[in-house]
Amino acid sequence: MTRKRTSICDNLKPSTQAICGKNGELGGVHCCFALIAIAALACAGCQTKWPPLPYPPGPYTAVRLSPGDTIKIAFAENADLDQTQKIRRDGKVSLPLIGEVQAAGKRVMDFQNQLIGRYDEHLDNPEVLVTLETSPATVIISGFGGKPGKIEFDRPTTVYQAIMEAGGVGDYGSLSNIHLTRIINGVQRTESLNLKSSIRGQPVQPEYVQDGDVIYIGRSVF
Repeated sequence: MTRKRTSICDNLKPSTQAICGKNGELGGVHCCFALIAIAALACAGCQTKWPPLPYPPGPYTAVRLSPGDTIKIAFAENADLDQTQKIRRDGKVSLPLIGEVQAAGKRVMDFQNQLIGRYDEHLDNPEVLVTLETSPATVIISGFGGKPGKIEFDRPTTVYQAIMEAGGVGDYGSLSNIHLTRIINGVQRTESLNLKSSIRGQPVQPEYVQDGDVIYIGRSVF
């Protein structure tokens, strides 16, 4: 898709163009106060619609965003609004026109759809693509694996990939006996996974690791 580089103000809806100056650019103290007002209105719970995206889906759309992740936000016809940001510890990012938005805990595609709805209030064409650039995570692999220990990743990594990078399941471990322990909202939870389908070519929804995860490889039952 060819992106046209135009002034932001050229693509704003009439209700939002008040923040533009005489030269057609966002500007000055009026811009700051207008942005605050716009963000407040956007949070008031207006009903949004979800226009179809001509953008092809980006990679890792099923990954759930976490604090520390770096995301790139690209606008189809509003390149001046493009952003690359690291998600803060409180799970939020601050974006032009709409202010602070909660990103952590949402899948990439869900967050992208949320932004389309928010920007539809302000832009004639709210098409946006969210791409996960980096996703740092430190994971502990334990149990009957090839090389148990701590392993660090700087990219989105599935549980299966993490196990393979840690030496696989070894002679006594089993991909059908995997236990993933994760802290969610301050509560430790453990989920049992059967990853044998990953090597059988069966279509499955991948589970991506998050910072602080503990992966236990259970013993194979002969």
